[in-house]
Amino acid sequence: MSKPKLWPAVAAALLALAMAVGSTALRDGVDGQHTALTATRSAAATAGCGKTPGLTSGTHTLQVNGKTRSYILKVPDNYDKNHAYRLVFGFHWLGGTASDVATGRTVENGTWAYYGLQRLANNSAVFVAPQGLNNGWANSGGEDLTFTDSMIAQIEGALCIDTTRLFSVGFSYGAAMTHALACARATVFRAVAVQSGGQLSGCSGGSQPVAYLGIHGIRDNVLGVSGGRGLRDRFVRNNGCAAQNPPEPAQGSRTHRITTYAGCSAGHPVEWAAFDEGHIAAPQDGAAGDSGSRTWVPGEVWKFFTQF
Repeated sequence: MSKPKLWPAVAAALLALAMAVGSTALRDGVDGQHTALTATRSAAATAGCGKTPGLTSGTHTLQVNGKTRSYILKVPDNYDKNHAYRLVFGFHWLGGTASDVATGRTVENGTWAYYGLQRLANNSAVFVAPQGLNNGWANSGGEDLTFTDSMIAQIEGALCIDTTRLFSVGFSYGAAMTHALACARATVFRAVAVQSGGQLSGCSGGSQPVAYLGIHGIRDNVLGVSGGRGLRDRFVRNNGCAAQNPPEPAQGSRTHRITTYAGCSAGHPVEWAAFDEGHIAAPQDGAAGDSGSRTWVPGEVWKFFTQF
């Protein structure tokens, strides 16, 4: 895997930006399971339901604040205009592109398309890969939040989407943008997965609960694990979870360890997945480096999202 594992020069640039801005897994927490979801949100049919789809798979553009913005859309092959689909956003890393996320071409045979979730979804969700300005997510003046709002409006107007099941995942800079959405759009997104993120795209608001999965390498030397813990702890507090110091794998173990927090408010679970590696997107147990076919990450993200 080449791109998600940042090239040294790109990693150095991201590290500088962060400084300027501020085998079988062990599972801990509530009986090793996700927090029970008892709160419900009423599904709402979008304007696109019941209509011939107004968007198809491929690249689409929008005008946002006078700038042309683009995203790549993947509509299920067997799209049903009367079925309300999950909508999943996959934000790329620094120096990556929407195409890298949408095609998964940087990992074995496309297994990494949309962070490995497209394969697991098996045509049960609509996927979006937005393209960042300068291949990043600086979110200056909230422009990437506005871009996301515009994408949602366009997609919901053209396709049948379940407005109660919007999700976001991203690695590195994409994780920072996903965290920004958790802060600013907690009532829009049902859950987020923040992979090796940092405080790079801002956190407007940041006081409301949202289901939160944090994933981070304990030996990350680009966006350190302490920063990832801090992003997580904001939502531990927002979600009313019991504070704790989740156990993490030992250095050299090449394993990962997942903790489900106890006491979270209904419908707002928090999970923390720490792994013994550096700044990579697809860690594998028992070996170094990224592996799209062996990584445990997509399975955990998809399980977290599909509990809703």
